[in-house]
Amino acid sequence: MPHTTEPRRRTAGRALAPGRSAARPGVLPRALLAALLGGLALLGVLATASPAAAHAALTGSDPAQGSVVRDAPEQVSLDFSEGVTMSEDSIRVLDPHGERADTGKIRDTGTAGKVQRTVSLKPGVPQGTYTVAWQAVSADSHPVSGAFTFSVGKPSKTTATVPQEDKNTGGGAVGTLYGIGRYAAYAGYVLLIGGAAFVLLCAPRAASSRAVQRLTVTGWTVLTAATLALLLLRNPYTGSGKLADVADLGGLGDVVATKPGAALVSRLLLLAAAGLFVSVLFGAYARRENGGRDTDGRTGGATQGAAADAGTGSAKPDGTAAEGTGTDGAEAVRERRDLRYGLAIGGTVVAAGLAATWAMAEHASTGLQTAVAMPVDVLHLLAVALWLGGLAALFCLLRWGPSPTGAEARRFSRVAFTSVTVLAATGLYQSWRQVGTLDALTSTSYGQLLIVKVVLVAALVAVGWFSRRWTARLTEDPAAGERPQAARAAAVPGSRSPERAATPAGTARAAGTTRPSAPPAGEGDEPEGDGAAPADPVRAAQLARQRAAANAARRRRQREADPQRSGLRRSVLTEAGIAVVLLIVTTVLTSTEPARTEEQARAAGGASQGASGPVDVKIPFDTGGPRGKGTAELELDPGTSGENTLELRTTDPAGRPVEAPEVKVSFTLPAKDLGPLSVTPEPVRGEKGRWKAPDVRLPLPGKWKVAVTVRTSDIDQVTAYKTATIG
Repeated sequence: MPHTTEPRRRTAGRALAPGRSAARPGVLPRALLAALLGGLALLGVLATASPAAAHAALTGSDPAQGSVVRDAPEQVSLDFSEGVTMSEDSIRVLDPHGERADTGKIRDTGTAGKVQRTVSLKPGVPQGTYTVAWQAVSADSHPVSGAFTFSVGKPSKTTATVPQEDKNTGGGAVGTLYGIGRYAAYAGYVLLIGGAAFVLLCAPRAASSRAVQRLTVTGWTVLTAATLALLLLRNPYTGSGKLADVADLGGLGDVVATKPGAALVSRLLLLAAAGLFVSVLFGAYARRENGGRDTDGRTGGATQGAAADAGTGSAKPDGTAAEGTGTDGAEAVRERRDLRYGLAIGGTVVAAGLAATWAMAEHASTGLQTAVAMPVDVLHLLAVALWLGGLAALFCLLRWGPSPTGAEARRFSRVAFTSVTVLAATGLYQSWRQVGTLDALTSTSYGQLLIVKVVLVAALVAVGWFSRRWTARLTEDPAAGERPQAARAAAVPGSRSPERAATPAGTARAAGTTRPSAPPAGEGDEPEGDGAAPADPVRAAQLARQRAAANAARRRRQREADPQRSGLRRSVLTEAGIAVVLLIVTTVLTSTEPARTEEQARAAGGASQGASGPVDVKIPFDTGGPRGKGTAELELDPGTSGENTLELRTTDPAGRPVEAPEVKVSFTLPAKDLGPLSVTPEPVRGEKGRWKAPDVRLPLPGKWKVAVTVRTSDIDQVTAYKTATIG
């Protein structure tokens, strides 16, 4: 029947050409998927740019970094800002030839809350420069490593190098993959908890929406896969940095015995319970709430259809099933209420438990007020998931249907407002705990990232204000906005109203009307049948798919024609885009050294401090004799602990050089009861008033008391003092 088949092809083709292809609610929203993938790519770039930041900082050592000690020490001690975990060989002391000078046995020598690890040295170590390389896992689960040098007797050349595994710790390909896994875990948690909470708290009929189902299940899948990946990557991430060590079962056993490993295993067990929760939510609960019918855009108003069932009552305007009449109806209402109550209690326990697996192994588990910080961190994560995950679920309904009612949108608006309030309160506490001072907010990487996060949250709140305005304009019945559009569409050539499209072909014939065997091109949005099924089953299946696609395209045009829902959809999509960036910043923030720790390390003059540059000290003097008044200008280069060069100039008040028969300099470090260390500079030939000492050794950094003695005659002499920070 060529004359009937060909027109159908043309009609189907027109049905699929409204300007956009028909969307399938069974597929994860492509806009959200693209945003998440873009976030993963950006996070990969950020993770590759630099190695993972350390959270436990080295705040001191004995011998100190760069110091020169007279006698060989019996041991080397390291002080840290927070608790650390160290395995054997985590501290290695290498002699000038690169050979091990330590015994390899690490001891915990901390007292009174001080975190200190010590390794003994072999007896009889020779003079020269020694390299200390160390590696540890901080209490908040992040690897940290470093190296410094000290000298015995006098500095020497050294061939020792930091072991490669120390350089790779927390960085390289493994560090990049670990960072991406952390981001994926956060994103999966947000989608899983936010999607499920949106169904229970805001839109129960969304339990049968294919788009919301796929969104939530995808969140569970991503979180599970990311957790497994983090568990396998944990050993090389904190150790060798080699990707091949993922298959090291012995290392995996060691990881499980640590606090971060136990947290990841606990998360996997909770995810098993979450999988059961999701299956009940989108299975038994969806059937009881919506009469066993899908409420996505492919089947239309299933809720209203379910309300027509005998004994189940009628549908409420917000799309939820109303209480029925009679014994069967009361029983159904009671079962539905009990199931919702059980899901709410179980879901809350699972969601809080999953959030606790982050709180027990990261920033909240160490530092100040951990007993308060961990519950606060759980609340913070729950609020993020309810807000951002709910946004994603709302976008699914706005984009793929069923279109949310005004009551559903307003319920989510209240949930979002509560979540933002909790976020503000918990975020303020966390900021005080991790930053401490206003200066640290701008002078540290953690503080600067925190400012970026606050700006992003403010942008989200601003866009959310526009969303609330669109929410207030929504009609109670989502179909109310579609009927005027359908009426206008009926007046447009080549368009068709929903009522006409829903009229069976046999009804027209039963009324005595006739219809041409091939409809004119451009009429209708869906292919028409002859009243009898085609003999070819393949052709019948093709026509069924074309009809379904045409109906989906028509319903999508009707949803997009509603200006209120279209405006709300655009603002929610904008919020979702900002939320993706916010998750990236949050992930980077959790792997950045807290500002308090960084400030503490700076104040303690730990291993991270660098050379301060030459030290200039000007000391006025007056010997009391002729031309006995002037200034001694002392320069110490490079101005650090260890070997320095001293230059001294003496000038009178007019700036002219002052000759002196003798000049002496001494250095005293009162804090360590060290000194005075005397230095006698030699006069520079051919230059009046200038002296130089090429080998001035200061063993420790700190605030040194500098004493300059100037003798201008046999009887005129004075010693002047000044304090200078060196090293």
